Formats: sequence, C-alpha cells, structure tokens
Amino acid sequence: MSHLEDELVKRIHRDLQDDFDEELELELEDRDFGMAAGDEPPEVSTQRKRYFRELFRLQSELVKLQDWVQLTGHKVVILFEGRDAAGKGGVIKRITQRLNPRVCRVAALPAPNDRERTQWYFQRYVSHLPAAGEIVLFDRSWYNRAGVERVMGFCTDEQYEEFFRSAPEFERMLQRSGIQLIKYWFSISDDEQRVRFLGRIHDPLKQWKLSPMDLESRRRWEAYTQAKEVMLERTHTPESPWWVVKADDKKRARLNCISHLLSQMPYQDVPHADIELPARERREDYIRHPVPDDLIVPEIY
Repeated sequence: MSHLEDELVKRIHRDLQDDFDEELELELEDRDFGMAAGDEPPEVSTQRKRYFRELFRLQSELVKLQDWVQLTGHKVVILFEGRDAAGKGGVIKRITQRLNPRVCRVAALPAPNDRERTQWYFQRYVSHLPAAGEIVLFDRSWYNRAGVERVMGFCTDEQYEEFFRSAPEFERMLQRSGIQLIKYWFSISDDEQRVRFLGRIHDPLKQWKLSPMDLESRRRWEAYTQAKEVMLERTHTPESPWWVVKADDKKRARLNCISHLLSQMPYQDVPHADIELPARERREDYIRHPVPDDLIVPEIY
C-alpha cells in the first residue's frame, strides 16, 4: 500500500471513529469527565476528552437558551446549508441532543410532491415556522432553489431569478413578524468530501446516506461551487447575513457553530423553583395484578 493510500485509509478510520464518539456522547455525562484520570475510559484520548468537555459545556448553555426562549416567547429559525457530507446533520444532532423536542425541532423536508410544485415556492416552508417559545432548525431550506435545483436543472432560469428577488423580502417578512433568522453555510474542501463519501461507501451503517443525487453532486463539484458563490453574493444582506462554518474538522466545526449560535441571542439563566418529589399515595384496596407471560418481551440479553 502506498503512502497516499495508507493516509486515505487512516482518514476514513478517523471518520468512522467520529461515529463511535457520537455514541459515547449519548452515554457519557459531564460528571464522567470529573473522574480521576485512572477511572476515565482508556479509549478516550486527551484530545477527544477536551472535545467532550467543551461539547457538554456548550450543550448545558443550549439548555439555558431553551429555557430563555420559552420564558420570553422568542422565535428562532436556523438554516443549515452546505455540500453533501459537510456535517450539517452532525451539528444539528448535537444541538438537539439534550433539548426538549417540543421546544427545539428539526425541519428536514423531502423533495416537493406534484401539488407542492404548483404552490408558491416558499409556501411549504411556512407551515414549519416557529410559534412563540420555539426554535426550528432547517436541515436544508428554501435555499435548495439556489443550490441543488439550479445545478440539477430542477428549476427554470425565470424561477431561479425570481427566487433571488423574493428570498431577501421573504426573510425580511419573517423578521418583521418577530422571527430571528440565522443562516449557516458549512464549507468543506473537495478532498475532505471525497474522504467522507468513501467512508460512507465502506460503512454499511452509513450507506443509506448516499443517494444518487449525492453522487451526482460529487461529479458536479464546480457547478455547486459556482451556485454557492452566487447564492452568498445575492442573499447575504445586513438583515440576514450568512455565517460560514469551516467544516473540514467535524468536531471543531460543531463547537464553533454552537458557540456562535449561543452568541446570537441575549439569553440569561432562568430561575427555577425547587422541585420536591411528592410522596406516593397508597390505598389499602389496591392490588397489583401480574402481567400475563404472553405479553412479556423475551429476555434474550
């Protein structure tokens, strides 16, 4: 195996390790990293431990943000755009991981159906907008028209131009209605996307992420680059600026994005009343009946 091939394999392994870390994130709590060094999981390197500590700290701040949004009735829309495999889904998962799904939810719309194709372009997105005290994260958004639809020929030149006339005004309408709009573009290099696609190809648990459209986007890298440049130039406004996240390093991208998101709102600690567990009521006439054996899930493990 050549040096370049060996380096490629190592990078794919690092990408797979990131998925393993994702499972650790769901299992470990902040207090686990307050243990003595000898008690920490041996497979967790110093660098990864630093990442976990900072991620958990930021997630605790997201919980505070959530409480503030509920208390104040704030309305927030966050757009996540970028190339396939840029890491949008990863950061969305870390943001929502410890939040109440009734407060913070994700809108990931499928391709429009025949009826939706005849609607006003922004219409199907409007129904997903937040009410007071809600945060909505769009995993791709109305900017599909400026990206995939333009590159793949799914819209006409007239529809494309109309989008650029309408999008800034649509976003100003949202803001006038009291919705805060934050837009992120996740930027990765040509080489890094190639490595992530190869990782998906060789991981049976991630192959579902590779659609024919994803593979075609890889072939049309330059066309997507040109479309992105036009999109940023024509929709980056003082009222609705774009924020570009450098995403070649997944973990740093997540931390940087969450940290920046927190800086965009003047949230504060919300005081909570002390919680006391009430005593359980007990009745002399209550008898708990056994569950029939045929309703029990077999204990295989």
